[in-house]
Amino acid sequence: MAGTDGSGDIFDLRRLKGLVKLMKEHDLGEIDLRQNDVRVRIRRGAEAIAYAAPASLAPAAPRDAAPAAKESPAAELSQHLAYVTSPVVGTFYAASSPEAAPYVKVGDLVSSDTTVCLVEAMKVFNEIASGISGRIVAVLCQSGEPVEYGQQLFKVDTRG
Repeated sequence: MAGTDGSGDIFDLRRLKGLVKLMKEHDLGEIDLRQNDVRVRIRRGAEAIAYAAPASLAPAAPRDAAPAAKESPAAELSQHLAYVTSPVVGTFYAASSPEAAPYVKVGDLVSSDTTVCLVEAMKVFNEIASGISGRIVAVLCQSGEPVEYGQQLFKVDTRG
């Protein structure tokens, strides 16, 4: 990924999207790459993470390690996180018009049929339903921003 001369940017969006595309094409749950002292790890699913760190600072846990007796609050929260994703490529809009209030904001409760945003694709405005029930904990896009198929739009705590 990153060049040994330091010219490669590990956080290059094209590179990360390429890795995600590769994961989808081959139905991979995780990619874990290392080069010199840089590590990139991407996971699919409810506990999706993407990070880069010096390999020496991010050692892989042994596969046979016993689970911790009690999970941390952050680990417990991550088990209850789900994402509303874009079903199409297009432009994200948080509200029906620039003057209107957003469909949802952080802290709002949503049900599976709650409209959370619009995605414009080829001059057609598609209402996007959350598909899950819970509380919005993060809005991951800004109005007018282009989105890709499968891109995460909202983070939802399914505990409500």
